[in-house]
Amino acid sequence: MKENGSEKYPAEAGGGEQKDTGFTCREVYEEGAALLQDLEDGRLDARLLLEHYCGIPAHRLLADPETAVEPKARDAFMEAVHKRAAREPLAYIIGEQSFMGLPFVVSPDVLIPEQDTENLVEEALRYLEDGSRILDLCTGSGCILLSLLHYSNDCIGVGTDISEPALRIARQNAGTLGLADRVVWLRGDLFDALGSGRPGEENDAVPEKDMQQRPLNGPFSSPEKYDMIISNPPYIRTGVIETLAPEVRCAEPRLALDGGEDGLDFYRRIIQEAPDHLVIGGRIILEIGYDQGEDVAALLREAGYYGVEIIQDYNRNDRVVTAVRSMKQKRDNVNV
Repeated sequence: MKENGSEKYPAEAGGGEQKDTGFTCREVYEEGAALLQDLEDGRLDARLLLEHYCGIPAHRLLADPETAVEPKARDAFMEAVHKRAAREPLAYIIGEQSFMGLPFVVSPDVLIPEQDTENLVEEALRYLEDGSRILDLCTGSGCILLSLLHYSNDCIGVGTDISEPALRIARQNAGTLGLADRVVWLRGDLFDALGSGRPGEENDAVPEKDMQQRPLNGPFSSPEKYDMIISNPPYIRTGVIETLAPEVRCAEPRLALDGGEDGLDFYRRIIQEAPDHLVIGGRIILEIGYDQGEDVAALLREAGYYGVEIIQDYNRNDRVVTAVRSMKQKRDNVNV
């Protein structure tokens, strides 16, 4: 949790008597929890908001429920509670979400990183070799690509997104994680971003360098070919979006959700165009909806990839499809 510009646990500092502000942490917490009682995890959300805005973690709430809460902190907490009661996602309220053990800034301009997507990253790490070149399509907050770079050695990556506000968030996360010199962000629609070579508005200038070089001490040119292409593209069927929870359908960017009538629009495009950008023997790894495994696997086989595999998540739902580019693949001969 963020420290909110002050000591994280003000009530614990100094060990002296607590100032009587008229509010105890138990009273403030119960007031917030009551407003969130209709939410499935309402009491948990109230505890997390109490820690974030009042600096009082769960163990302090239990051990010393009479801890005083300053009026300004209580007001900020209650404002956040009302947002959550209106079904604004907790991560957007706090402005941060943990993913793969790393903190990521999030805003309504990007999807909130979900635990399901950690399966995608874990699968990619199985195949990632030192010095690999990674392309992340529909990068959003950058959580997938930045996690791969953080947990690997000497890899570089390019993240593309059609949304400039999303790329600002990704760039911020790269800086926070100390990975800005190993990643380039390009704005555009899937692979079109590579052709245009348009860096995000605030991106560092990309110097002219040999495409095969892999410099790690500053921004670099996007490689001509990649060892791995990874994506968590929009895959929800258009007609299903209105049935989703309010936190998703109303708060998260629809552009990052809508996968077309059958949810497969982005998979068709990625699978068709990837051979032009993937080395022979390079791997494509895609997150999928729980009921899309066979459909996406069939698209990959029809396009000439080999080693097609469907991987399930911890709930035994199809979650990831992976395949390898073959020597015979030519994009012009692919009909997907």
